[in-house]
Amino acid sequence: MGNSHDVPIQAGEPVSPHRRALLAAGANMALSALLYGCSAPGSADAAALAQGVVWQIDEDHVNPHGDWNRLGVTDLLVQWTAVDDISFLPGTTMQTAQRLPDWTRIGGEPWARNVIVGLAGRFDETTARAQAAQLVEQSKQLAAVRPAVHIDGYYFPVEVDPTWKDAVTLAPLLDKLPRPLWISVYDNSNIGGQALAAWLDGWLPKDVGVFLQDGCGVYARGPAAAREYADALAARLGKDRVRIIAEAFRPAQNGAFRAATAAELSPQLLAYRGYRTYLFDGPHYVSDQLVQDLLGMQQAQK
Repeated sequence: MGNSHDVPIQAGEPVSPHRRALLAAGANMALSALLYGCSAPGSADAAALAQGVVWQIDEDHVNPHGDWNRLGVTDLLVQWTAVDDISFLPGTTMQTAQRLPDWTRIGGEPWARNVIVGLAGRFDETTARAQAAQLVEQSKQLAAVRPAVHIDGYYFPVEVDPTWKDAVTLAPLLDKLPRPLWISVYDNSNIGGQALAAWLDGWLPKDVGVFLQDGCGVYARGPAAAREYADALAARLGKDRVRIIAEAFRPAQNGAFRAATAAELSPQLLAYRGYRTYLFDGPHYVSDQLVQDLLGMQQAQK
């Protein structure tokens, strides 16, 4: 991130057929600039433990604060700006949340210099997938009103995995959304990185990036295996289209989740060096104490 490109495209601008043809022609420099605007996604700071943090807004987490920038974080991925027909942005036809984030304050935080704005989602995954077309229409409203932050792209929060047999129906819907655009993918059935990459490459629009959920938070795999997944995706899709979500939680009792410890999370962050890595999620799981513990472990390892 941080390297500028002199390409006249703004976040939120529709991609014309001519530009889609340019993408398909494999013009790599133009592809990177078109997809990622001012960003250089592959250029993860080697000294940083993480480059991004995820914020999953809910009624109890509308005012995020944290020391995530101490880890090297400059990017914020907002999970969604509307969920279950409640909008955290004014100016849409949806019901507006009773408490709204202070977007101006958030946009001035050092960990939110570049913001990928999540669009419309559902807490329930099955419902989100069934209502993807409706969520796209809501998402277009959200993209039009725009929060007061530096927008580095958009994220459509209908998560995909290979068990979703109708995922291919998402492709034409994604074409209706603004660019730069990202989705996220996970693989709890462990089909392997190469198979996952081939599946995505078979239907995902070529100008949509992928956040890989590493699976460590639910013990689907360890950090080394997650890195192999990322490498397989990068080899098939291109590294500029791949970022990693490091799950900063672990299972707790009664189906709940707890924050990962520094000893649990540190191996994930070290394994993903070279990829832009986002902590899921900051306000819920990555406390100031955990940040301090991670930095302490890093210093001890030196």
